[in-house]
Amino acid sequence: MAESRKSLYPSKWLSKASAGDRVACELRMRIISGEIESGSILSENKLAADFDVSRSPIREALKILASENIIRLERMGAVVIGLSEKEIEEIYDVRLLIESFVFERLVRIDTNELVMELCKILEMMKVSIKYKDADEFSYQDVLFHETIIRAANHSYILMIWNNLKPVMESFILLSMRMRLEEKYEDFARIIKNHELYIEAVKTKNRDLMIKSLHENFDDVQGKVEDLWMSQQMLSKGVIQQDEHDEQDD
Repeated sequence: MAESRKSLYPSKWLSKASAGDRVACELRMRIISGEIESGSILSENKLAADFDVSRSPIREALKILASENIIRLERMGAVVIGLSEKEIEEIYDVRLLIESFVFERLVRIDTNELVMELCKILEMMKVSIKYKDADEFSYQDVLFHETIIRAANHSYILMIWNNLKPVMESFILLSMRMRLEEKYEDFARIIKNHELYIEAVKTKNRDLMIKSLHENFDDVQGKVEDLWMSQQMLSKGVIQQDEHDEQDD
């Protein structure tokens, strides 16, 4: 799939994806980052030309994004809805509900293997920070939480997680890229939070579990701010306007 401008979604994550999924992943990133603004019209013909694919994968991609409520389908295309700050926070509300439930399940089962797996993932997170690879860190971060959720062996909880994952993954990618550029020292705290998670799973201490959840999810406001900063970096017009405003002041 040839594309003239630089892709926002990591191409190495798309090796087994269909053409429609590849288009959906890239469009989702552009919408959530603010590169494609709310209210924009997406034309099937123009998208097909931009991504060098037929209209069939474009239709598939638009259906996927419509199911996530970030676009509204129209005849021969779609209108971009985007995500509000409130909706992003609601996504994390659902994550908090899911992981609170899962923790209660983990209290009742043997978690030794899970703890070992989480420790391995955490080491990969540390390596990705060392080499300043925000995309790999994001991948491992999502995998860390998914591993915990899968351990509960609850098909409907997993279904909810899978529905959230594409938008959440894009959001985390943008947030971590911003942190790498602007708040590199913040990764030490993120690692500490995940170590607390592992300790909570290992000890099955409910008080520690509650603390670990809040240590991680109270961080959402910072992630939301990262996204808005990322949007500004991607939008020269916004940055230029900010500079103009400062001059007026």
